[in-house]
Amino acid sequence: MSFRVAFVGEALIDFTAVPDAGLQFQGHVGGALLNGAVAAARLGVPVGYLTQLSTDMFGERLLAHLQANGIATDLVLRSPAPSTLAFVERLPQTNRYAFYMQATADVLWAPDPLPALPGDCRWLHYGSNLLTREPSGQRVLDFARAQRGRVLRVFDPNARPSLVDDLAAWRARCAECIAACELLKLSDEDCALLAPGQPFDDLAQAWLQAGPLAVLLTRGAQGATLYRPGHAPLAVRPPPVQVVDTIGAGDTFGAGLSAALLDQGVEDAATLAALPTAAWAAVLRFAATAAALNCAREGADPPQRAAVEALQAQAAAG
Repeated sequence: MSFRVAFVGEALIDFTAVPDAGLQFQGHVGGALLNGAVAAARLGVPVGYLTQLSTDMFGERLLAHLQANGIATDLVLRSPAPSTLAFVERLPQTNRYAFYMQATADVLWAPDPLPALPGDCRWLHYGSNLLTREPSGQRVLDFARAQRGRVLRVFDPNARPSLVDDLAAWRARCAECIAACELLKLSDEDCALLAPGQPFDDLAQAWLQAGPLAVLLTRGAQGATLYRPGHAPLAVRPPPVQVVDTIGAGDTFGAGLSAALLDQGVEDAATLAALPTAAWAAVLRFAATAAALNCAREGADPPQRAAVEALQAQAAAG
């Protein structure tokens, strides 16, 4: 077992509403962390995934999808519990979700002892839906904390308001996760749920005091802004594309971050903290381009590295 980037989180089937077709839905393999793992693998990074998959027909498809994308599944557990299902309706500016995840296989992920990552792993991504349920929420946090000093940790809340039964508890859990990460990546929608009405700049500065070495705020087509101690904010915008579907865009952006940071030789906290602004700008442009290309396709369908580099070259030329 060998991989450079690990993802721990949900694995589900997204049923996306077919426009103007009543109750017709199209099924896609999904889950924020799973989408991110696929994106990182397609960007050329050796990836491993940690979750618990059902032995039902959806779980079999999820496992096959991971393996078809070259993702190591050595640390994937199996369970007879059902798979998580999500139904998605596209709205003009965002997506609306309905989740069915009561006592599902990924929600019941609670390995004891905690799994060990391979020695060559340098990045861990965590967050999203499993934080809203137990026992998975506490175990994901335990796992992230156990990696302190071993790998760089990326936390993405990826808030889904329909899953947050207890807002105060969810905010407290997110605060614990923020304190446990080196890189915090979150969207304007996450911020609105975590701290309604608070300016992005103020929130980022507060979060930098809590533990992360860098904070990235994403705002869809408006781009992303990086905050670091002692530096002015650094903003990038994605290249223009014909948007087909925004599902998986944020997940692809997050995967692009760790892929591009590995390209920059970032494998420890000291290197991350010292990364120059020019290098960060290249990282953000790469991640934003990957996310934009995902939006040009139906469902969460991240691009291959060659497509990202081709679009970057096109943008530079013209």
